Amino acid sequence: MWGDPDWSEGARLAPELVRSLQRFQTGENGDGRALIGKADRAGDPDYAEAIRLFVAEERNHARLLARLLEAAGAPTIPGHWTDAVFVRVRRSLGLRTELMVLMLAEVVALRYYRALSEGCADLLTAEVGGRILADELRHVPFHCERLRRGFRASPSPVRMLAAAGWWALLAGAVTVVVLDHGQALRHLGVSRAAFVRDVLTGFRGIVADVMGAA
Repeated sequence: MWGDPDWSEGARLAPELVRSLQRFQTGENGDGRALIGKADRAGDPDYAEAIRLFVAEERNHARLLARLLEAAGAPTIPGHWTDAVFVRVRRSLGLRTELMVLMLAEVVALRYYRALSEGCADLLTAEVGGRILADELRHVPFHCERLRRGFRASPSPVRMLAAAGWWALLAGAVTVVVLDHGQALRHLGVSRAAFVRDVLTGFRGIVADVMGAA
C-alpha cells in the first residue's frame, strides 16, 4: 500500500488503547543494527539486503504508530521495560536464536494488528493496523524460511529440544502481552483467552514449518 493514510481527520482513541499503542510503538522503533550485523556476518549478501528491508519496514511501522498517536493528541514514550528485556535477550544471541526470539514478537504482532484492524471503530487506527498487518504477514514466512534452512541439518532430538524451548519462550511472552495489553484487547473485542488461543494456534504452524517432523 503506497503513500500514507490521511492523517487530517485525526484519531479518537480510548486511553487503554493509547497506552497499548505507545508500548507497541517503542517495540517497532529499534535501529536493527545488531540484527543487520549478524546478517552481514552470515555471508549471504542477498539475505543481508533483505534484512535491511525488513528493518526499514519495522521502522516504518514505528513511524506510522507515532503519527497515529500524534493524530490522537498523544505522545510517544521513550521506552518500556518489556521492550528493553526483549531487545537485550535478542542481542545476546546468535543469528538463528535471535530470529527465533524475534518470531515471538512477529506472531504476537499478527494477532494484535488484526485486532486493531478489525476491532477498532476509529477508521484511521483500523487502516494503520491493516497496513502493518499486511507487512507482518510477509515477515513471518521470510523468517521461517531462514530458520528452516538453519535447522535442516540438525538431528531430530536437537530440533525437539529447540522446539520445546521455543514454546516455553512463547508462553512467557504471550503471558506478558495479555497482562500488559489486556484492557486494550478487550476494548477491541478480543478476550485475553481468545488472544492466547489464536497466538498459540498460529505459532503451532510456525514451529511445524521450521522444525518439520520434530
